[in-house]
Amino acid sequence: MAGNSFGELFRITTFGESHGGAVGCVIDGCPPGIKITEAEIQKDLDRRKPGQSHITTPRKEQDEISILSGVYDGVTTGTPILLLAHNKDIRPEDYNDLKKLYRPGHADFTYQQKYGIRDWRGSGRASARETLARVAAGAIAKKYLGKKLGVEILSFTQQVGDISTDIDYKKVTMEMIESNIVRCPDPEVAEQMIKFIEEVKADNDSVGGVVFGVIKNCPVGLGEPVFDKISSDLGKAMLSINAVKGFDIGSGFSGVSMRGSEHNDEFYKDASGKVRTSTNYAGGTLGGISTGEDIYFRVAIKPVSTISKKQKSLDLENNEVELEATGRHDPCVLPRAIPIVDAMSALVLMDHYLRHKSQTD
Repeated sequence: MAGNSFGELFRITTFGESHGGAVGCVIDGCPPGIKITEAEIQKDLDRRKPGQSHITTPRKEQDEISILSGVYDGVTTGTPILLLAHNKDIRPEDYNDLKKLYRPGHADFTYQQKYGIRDWRGSGRASARETLARVAAGAIAKKYLGKKLGVEILSFTQQVGDISTDIDYKKVTMEMIESNIVRCPDPEVAEQMIKFIEEVKADNDSVGGVVFGVIKNCPVGLGEPVFDKISSDLGKAMLSINAVKGFDIGSGFSGVSMRGSEHNDEFYKDASGKVRTSTNYAGGTLGGISTGEDIYFRVAIKPVSTISKKQKSLDLENNEVELEATGRHDPCVLPRAIPIVDAMSALVLMDHYLRHKSQTD
């Protein structure tokens, strides 16, 4: 297996390159009977697509999705689903000066060393354009989880550079997230973030930040012991996203400063007889299995590697070179990363729900 597939029972395999003919995926193991349309999938893709604001890449792709198999009369049939979006605004000539050198921060060097060849047009397979396929597949998973289980998946920009919000995630809604172009639900902080990104862009540079993700109404019992914990699969999912450099769940790294007497989530029975915990430092998982409390986590995203500042590097023959990258890139990728984080959460949860059903039904 060459690392292009994700999931066990709900399994996706993505394909395509940044400046190739198309990108897409095959979904295998999708249950029959899910009502889904191209328009529903497109809604999520529009949140990820380039050119949506002045703080994202100016590349103009409509990312129009087509369902080519596995759906009949608007309903999934249980057979493999093929989702495809053609690349239209491709400009491989933007990268002509870069095809014989290694760009700092990019996968040029590692792909060349691993395969002996690489697609230098916008990073080829290593481009974040591949994530279009994940978002498309995730839209189907989200539809199933929402309708069948009442699961709600949200993520938002919590931090850009040193600017952050301490907003309570329990109060955050999709409307709040979508109220501004940086997708931060705190309006005052969002304005600061946007201004800072504009300054970074004017300086021909880039900046990273933190995405906060939450899964609400997750059923109890999802996750497998030891190696396939739901927490570890969420970590793998998020760390597989381009530019992600860190992941923590629940109290995460802040938990190391707490004592066990503080960190332990005490159990109680609510008015309906449901077992709950009075706090949720564990982040909705115990032993890698969901508790029914909110699963929440943070994803650290590095600054975008392509910048229009002079940098030193090497060419394919290890000669020293100086480059000043051209082309189209995001000064901050976080606003477009939000739907990708949502999608990967949905794919993990969908897969684990089907695995759980196969063991308990």
